[in-house]
Amino acid sequence: MSDTTYTASNIKVLKGLEAVRKRPAMYIGGTGERGLHHLVYEVVDNSIDEALAGHCDEIKVCIKTDGSVEIDDNGRGIPVDIQKETGLPALQVVLTVLHAGGKFDQNSYKVSGGLHGVGVSVVNALAEWLEANVHTDGKEYRMRFERGKPMSKLETIGNSNRRGTIIRFKPDPEIFETVEFSFDYLTVRLRELAFLNKGVRILLTDERSDRTHDFRYEGGINSFVEYLNQNKKPLFVKPIYIEHEREGMELEVSIQYNEGYQENIFSFANNINTIEGGTHLSGFKRGLTSAVNAYIKNNDLLKNEKISPNGEDIREGLTAVISVKISNPQFEGQTKTKLQNTEVEGVLGSAIYENLLIYLEENPAVAKNIALKSVMAARSREAARKARELTRRKSVLESGSLPGKLADCTINDPAQTELFLVEGDSAGGSAKQGRDRSFQAILSLWGKMLNSEKARMDKVLNNEKIQPIILALGAGIGQDFDISKLRYHKIIIMADADVDGAHISTLLMTFFYRYMKPLVEHGHLYIAMPPLFLVRKGKQKRYVFSEEERDEAIAEFGDKGVFVQRYKGLGEMNADQLWETTMDPANRSMVAVKLDDAIEADRMFTILMGDEVEPRREFIQTNARYVKNLDI
Repeated sequence: MSDTTYTASNIKVLKGLEAVRKRPAMYIGGTGERGLHHLVYEVVDNSIDEALAGHCDEIKVCIKTDGSVEIDDNGRGIPVDIQKETGLPALQVVLTVLHAGGKFDQNSYKVSGGLHGVGVSVVNALAEWLEANVHTDGKEYRMRFERGKPMSKLETIGNSNRRGTIIRFKPDPEIFETVEFSFDYLTVRLRELAFLNKGVRILLTDERSDRTHDFRYEGGINSFVEYLNQNKKPLFVKPIYIEHEREGMELEVSIQYNEGYQENIFSFANNINTIEGGTHLSGFKRGLTSAVNAYIKNNDLLKNEKISPNGEDIREGLTAVISVKISNPQFEGQTKTKLQNTEVEGVLGSAIYENLLIYLEENPAVAKNIALKSVMAARSREAARKARELTRRKSVLESGSLPGKLADCTINDPAQTELFLVEGDSAGGSAKQGRDRSFQAILSLWGKMLNSEKARMDKVLNNEKIQPIILALGAGIGQDFDISKLRYHKIIIMADADVDGAHISTLLMTFFYRYMKPLVEHGHLYIAMPPLFLVRKGKQKRYVFSEEERDEAIAEFGDKGVFVQRYKGLGEMNADQLWETTMDPANRSMVAVKLDDAIEADRMFTILMGDEVEPRREFIQTNARYVKNLDI
């Protein structure tokens, strides 16, 4: 029997920043790519807080060739005088002590995103090394740290005619799965911050590739909404802008409708992207719904209508950015994805209702467009309800609630099962023969797939290509989608490795993103990567995924007697080959479809699948040089 003695000696006290290094995910959300870039955001957020306080208007972020990153602002500079409680320079305290910083002092920062005072100290803890240079009061100071520990005392370097803070750090490879910063990943957040902070210049540079972005938007969140809608057809040219200050809360909202059917609302609190929404989002929705319905009623626009628009109808085709700034924000957890301040909902809801209703009355042409779109959406919702009922009746009558083309698996536990969506009956037949039927289900797709980017819900529900997917997954669609009912936890799109296959994959991804977004958000969607070539010589064979790999295999096998087969489609593979290359978990390659940034995902699907031709042409021209194995 093992020793189960439990005494004071079993209690471990982690000192200083040890807790951060022991459990980094608690502070930055993970140790993968997202957590790595979160380090940069924490430092930049400190610079943005200086901008919010009116002391900074330029922030420079530079990815260095040695893998480090440098953030340089022209704010007041982190204080370097002695902090009385610790007897240490304030710079050292800020960088080595959790919950230390100016964010707890209302005299220093009226509004701040760095609520908990842990940001830059966490960065220091998770960095292989960090150097801080501070320019203040005519002097330059420097201090160096390694894995959170001071390697030098605060040094005075010399005189300086500028002010600000420069933080340069290199992430610790002992902590992170990857330590390579992505220029594109950083671009998204820094552009976002520039939109949210009118007039602040944010310069991003990558010394590894000589790429640069220079962001400065005098239009603020109006520019943000125009950017989000630039590949769509707006119902009116100039966004509706509401600015309001009440009870110590600063509110900015920008609204613009487009001819599409998707709702895109992005909410921020103190510059933090609250991806799960919160009280500011619910207040906005309430105020918007009340204002539009009041306008419709006041102007008697529901003559002969059997159904009135609800909130979902009124938000169809809406693009909006909500930004609130409050002195004491309350978030769910350190990653701050949801705002919880209860007072915000009522204040914001009333402000939106009052200001928007005045705007609608003063701008009847815009108001009528919004109202009529909402009424049309209500009609569509009623049609979609009838289509759902029809789909449910079908599901009861046909094949025990499952579509006829589905070859289901025998295991019932969704966590252990996967569904292949296979293009074409030929490939579907091979997949059914080659699969492991205990945990792999196959659904063959045929014909032209619906472009759900251009379709309302009723049209999607009535589409004979989409219905089998909805029935097979068993979790509903749209607002009714319930991920707890999902029948498979891996949904794998398996299409040909050519242009047609890529188009079908994109159409399916668009459908899932627009009508089953939680499926993407929770990491259940994958794309199979079938090989392009089989290279064989005698008993030696290798499946390869690019022309470069093909040439390497030929060189390795020797030029003479080498047979190369180019797979133009999955249907050219027999069942054994399809299993061996694309379906066997031990050998296959798959790409997980991730939703790291909803804003850029929305823009990309609009470019690829929307009505506007010119943005799609520009995208293809810009990215054509990266395309390999184009098969026309």
